[in-house]
Amino acid sequence: MRRAAIALVQVLGLAVWFSMSAVVPSLRVEWGISAGAAVWLTASVQLGFVVGAVGATVLNLADRVRPHLLIACCSAAGAAFTLVLGLFVNGLAAAIPLRFLTGVALAGVYPVGMKLMASWSETRTRGRALGVLIGALTLGSALPHVFGRLPWREVLVAAALIAFLGAVVALAFVRPGPFVSGTTAQLNPRYAVQMFRERKPRLVNLGYFGHMWELYALWTWLPTFLLSSGEPVGLTVFLTMGVAGFAGCLAGGWAADRFGRAPAAVGALTVSGLCCLLSPLAWGTPLLIAFCAVWGASVIADSGVFSASLSEVADPRYVGTALTALTAVGFGLTVVSIQLVPLLAEVVTWRYAFLLLVPGPVIGALAMLRTRS
Repeated sequence: MRRAAIALVQVLGLAVWFSMSAVVPSLRVEWGISAGAAVWLTASVQLGFVVGAVGATVLNLADRVRPHLLIACCSAAGAAFTLVLGLFVNGLAAAIPLRFLTGVALAGVYPVGMKLMASWSETRTRGRALGVLIGALTLGSALPHVFGRLPWREVLVAAALIAFLGAVVALAFVRPGPFVSGTTAQLNPRYAVQMFRERKPRLVNLGYFGHMWELYALWTWLPTFLLSSGEPVGLTVFLTMGVAGFAGCLAGGWAADRFGRAPAAVGALTVSGLCCLLSPLAWGTPLLIAFCAVWGASVIADSGVFSASLSEVADPRYVGTALTALTAVGFGLTVVSIQLVPLLAEVVTWRYAFLLLVPGPVIGALAMLRTRS
């Protein structure tokens, strides 16, 4: 019951994350903005998330504040910023700061949700539990694409109301569990740096960073990639990234518990890396949607594996801080890859743009292989 509630909060609370990506085509026409300017409607969220996560890491918020209260307040805040944008904003000057603040708020939803799920999961089942949680994140992030044909203001209002519901569910049904330290940690702003001095946490973080180099750039620019190939977007993105991604998370979590954290992560990174490499060949073919479904499943399948791994090798008193620091740096990298993909597309066309993402899964796989030695 508790784990289902935590997963549901992720689905609902993170609906605001990619709400703007779903309506960017409409906004570009209505606001008369360029593709480069439109990038900041997504990149500002990533930057806000990084700032919020860094602040939460320094203050050890995930280990010093009741997690169900923190996740509820942050989900409600993200909803409020999105609602204001949807109802009152008419240009980038106000939209970008509101999207930045939305990202700050979401830094108290995603990492805290990971700690809560870990707290209800023994080590032998933690991979599957966090796979379910990341699958919920995937569905929540892709959910606005279902409403993509509605007027853009209605899409944002719908996403905001969904996130408000997430806050209500967190307050009513979410509580911390017994398998992660329930004591209130002392303030220790240096722990994030100390974590990187230890071999296994450092390698797990490096693997996650390679994974993140690919993930959000793909999620952000897949609609444009599909459009350039003449494929439909909307429901196609939800099915290939959301539904297939959820299935991939479940498979990745099961593999992590059955075969070990490193083999599961390396397997997923290998498949998604091959998809990056082969994407120019799939572009424009009848197999593109099926290809994207495989990519959507593999690109997110290892995310829960990294979270489970870090929760097991980090200091038990600061698991929330470790997970928040992990996501802070990882999402910082996404800002770079999200910016670079369209720049490369202008030079080589969208058919070849995702080749830029290949180094991420390669580096991530090599790092996870070293955790076994």
